[in-house]
Amino acid sequence: MKKILNFRSLTAILAMLLAFGASETMAQKKKPVIRKKTTVRKTVVKPTVKLYTVSSGTTFRVRMNNSISSKTARVGDTFTTTVTEPVYSNTGEVVIPTGSTVTGRVDSVTAAKKGGNPGQIGVTFTSVRLPTGRTRAINGSLTDLDSKSAKSDNESVASGDKMKNRKIIFIGGGGAGGAVLGAAIGGGKGALIGGILGAAGGLLGERLTKGEDAQVKSGTEFGVYLNQSVSMPRWTEPVN
Repeated sequence: MKKILNFRSLTAILAMLLAFGASETMAQKKKPVIRKKTTVRKTVVKPTVKLYTVSSGTTFRVRMNNSISSKTARVGDTFTTTVTEPVYSNTGEVVIPTGSTVTGRVDSVTAAKKGGNPGQIGVTFTSVRLPTGRTRAINGSLTDLDSKSAKSDNESVASGDKMKNRKIIFIGGGGAGGAVLGAAIGGGKGALIGGILGAAGGLLGERLTKGEDAQVKSGTEFGVYLNQSVSMPRWTEPVN
């Protein structure tokens, strides 16, 4: 009789445990599902910046910041110049202000030889950096603002004839060991275009026989001729 009671008690306990487990399982199944909120990102449309074009053939004034010489310069060396007067777009907006930095690169160097030809330096201009730090690549060549192909107007922007096959270079023979601008046509020396360091006295032929190195000193002013047009935003003074 006791065995029967014990068996019934055990059966009852097992039934209670099974019922409790089932209720726990159902409770877990009935727990609410928490859905993650989906964040919708809004696309911010940046305003379009209007660009203004400076045409190819435009010449602007720069001043040398450091010195270079055909005696020590190497192909690939870089130097900087400072824009001395604003550069205007075709429609009259200032795009390159005074104080901007134009970087030049030495493309060719010929050292002077004793009793032979003077030193020569060929350069190009590769970029302009505005006072705000914005930088723009350019394709510019050395030129003289007083030559027939580049006459300045009242806005300090000079328009000239196409450069054609002419390349302007620095040639030794300027006053006090300085340099002059010369035109190299087809790889040879062309006509002298103009002095850039105030050279005075002596004939060109006499200067060329001295074999002087081309030394372009800091403070020298000359022109940069744009071989390709460049488009930039209108310049506005930064707000402090």
